[in-house]
Amino acid sequence: MPKLYRYRIYPTHSQVTKLNETLELCRWVYNETLALRKNAWESEQKRISYYDSKKIIPVWKKDKPELKTVHSHTLQDVTMRVDLAFQAFFRRVKAGENPGYPRFKGKGWYDSITYLQSGFSLNENILTLSKIGDIKIKMHRPLEGNIKRLTIRRTSTQKWFVSILTDVDSYQPLEHSDKAVGIDVGILSFATLSNGTYVPNPRFYIQEEKALAKANRKFSKAEKGTPERKKCLKTLCRVYERIANKREDFTQKLSKKLVDNYGIVCFEDLNINNMTKNHNLAKHILDAAWSKLVTYTSYKAENAGRKVILVDPKNTSKMCSNCGMLVEKSLSERTHNCPFCGLFIDRDLNASINILRLGLQSDRKIGRCPSLQRGE
Repeated sequence: MPKLYRYRIYPTHSQVTKLNETLELCRWVYNETLALRKNAWESEQKRISYYDSKKIIPVWKKDKPELKTVHSHTLQDVTMRVDLAFQAFFRRVKAGENPGYPRFKGKGWYDSITYLQSGFSLNENILTLSKIGDIKIKMHRPLEGNIKRLTIRRTSTQKWFVSILTDVDSYQPLEHSDKAVGIDVGILSFATLSNGTYVPNPRFYIQEEKALAKANRKFSKAEKGTPERKKCLKTLCRVYERIANKREDFTQKLSKKLVDNYGIVCFEDLNINNMTKNHNLAKHILDAAWSKLVTYTSYKAENAGRKVILVDPKNTSKMCSNCGMLVEKSLSERTHNCPFCGLFIDRDLNASINILRLGLQSDRKIGRCPSLQRGE
């Protein structure tokens, strides 16, 4: 199974210059590839495939010799990104959505390069990149499996990271567990477990709102094109990066805890895009990062031989977990008071119990996970 590792790298000043030049050249290839496909269709109704655009790279190298300073696989990956952008565009059009046409990349808006299976080597704490040189890397955890792909990324605060995709031959299952849990995600409480456990909502964005407002004010007042404006922009980016890092750390640790403690974890299959159309709650919903929790729990569960089940969220809050009757309630009502059986519990706890029941019903219909049956 594929596994991704992310490490911090520390290029020298000259290597940073080379990396930035490489990013700009890749941006040029991206824009030229996009323009080629766009013009071919508008003028001749002709489609340019990924393989057709890849064949033009040697021609561009003759007209623009500096492209030879970039590894060939890296340039091929750029044309693949354009192809993937068009595939996503047409897929969304067929689905009835109204997607934006693939856009050209402005200066500074291309921030990663990829090496496909060659052009790099890793030796202890040194990462060697073709056309770049030896870069110091902080290996904070051991690397497992065969390296399939390597991506160098520049963050908005000018830090550099490498993401390494490996192919691991076997997974590491945990001990068998019959424990199952239903989880209702929310805003007042980040997660409510069916066993009565509440996970408080850290509200990382709300915590940093004053710092964001201050950084935004300074940035907007700084004159364009001045060193002061660049400094203010970096400060603003640093606040956003801090929020993202806190959120990432929180969801990674919580997902690990869920997988370690439960054999089956049940979530609602929420449509976050539709939920954020409520402008009163959009900021709080995005701040909570529910989809991150589900994604991280899912891939950790797959590696551990555990199971994640997504259930239909319809009526999970309305249905009484004791008698099954539907009890209408507004969003402001935080308790479930059933007039039919007299059950009086927290609204989110009632929903999490329903999620667990629906998840177990779904699991029995499709059959238990073989790894759970064997106790692997």
